[in-house]
Amino acid sequence: MEYRYLGSTGLKVSALCMGTMQLGWYVAEPDAYGLLDAACAAGINFIDTANVYSRWVEGNPGGVAEEIVGRWIKRSGLPRHRLVVATKVRAVIGDGPNDQGLSRVHIIRSAEDSLRRLQTEYIDLYQSHWYDENTPIEETMAAFDTLVQQGKVRYVGASNHPAWRMMQALWASDRRNLARYVSYQPSYSIVRREGFEREMEEVCQAYGLGVLPYSPLEGGFLTGKYRRDANDVDSPRAEGARRYFTERNWALLDLLEEMGQEKGQYSISQMALAWLLHKPVVTSPIIGPRNTEQLNDNLGAVDCKLEDEEFNRLSAASEWKSE
Repeated sequence: MEYRYLGSTGLKVSALCMGTMQLGWYVAEPDAYGLLDAACAAGINFIDTANVYSRWVEGNPGGVAEEIVGRWIKRSGLPRHRLVVATKVRAVIGDGPNDQGLSRVHIIRSAEDSLRRLQTEYIDLYQSHWYDENTPIEETMAAFDTLVQQGKVRYVGASNHPAWRMMQALWASDRRNLARYVSYQPSYSIVRREGFEREMEEVCQAYGLGVLPYSPLEGGFLTGKYRRDANDVDSPRAEGARRYFTERNWALLDLLEEMGQEKGQYSISQMALAWLLHKPVVTSPIIGPRNTEQLNDNLGAVDCKLEDEEFNRLSAASEWKSE
């Protein structure tokens, strides 16, 4: 496994991050333990979850993925400092008026709840799941700073923020000497580039933010499981893949497959992850395997080192900017 610094911090994380949205949803708890064991054995030390996973599923109250991760940590016997555990706050987690958002009240209480579910004394990376237009950014960053000062959080990060809101947060932290965002989670892949690259990529580069792309395989589209002549989406989780069913993207899949075979029997998904890993701004794509077969395939991407010419060829085939 390769390890990289998280942005401009001194914290080293594995080049792939183990996502957990599928735990307690598509992956039952006993199988989740096996997946996490296998990921850890392969050198993954970075685990990403959220307090809301997976509240949208009928019968799931939210917090289930955190609870599974917490029980796995205790079960594994691993020293806590060997793991980098990330979770998130912002989403609706109850029926009360303060059961969502990035207010001080919600952040502090949610952190305590996440610590309890994770059965840990601290969260390595505590992230705002998306921005809160109703709470002053100074209040949000001051709440994160309180948790850092208390030793309950090591670092703070953000996800799904437009560039101007991220800049607002960074300026507030600098101005008031508060804990500062050190990482950013965008929805980012070789077929979904514009949203991140238009503005946020430069912000992350300029301010040393570690980039943690989520959905790097786009609901299975970048695994090659859907092709021109076989493109039935097989699950609600993968429904988002349908948006990529265009001739341009089918051609990109063909190119990923062709180049992977030429390079050394690498799969489409490994090539797609390798494209992300080649970018200096990217720290660790967040993978979400449902079984060890998918996990092992994802792990192979770390050894798939693209040459600059190969990277440029794939970039040209997926370019979103007009001439």
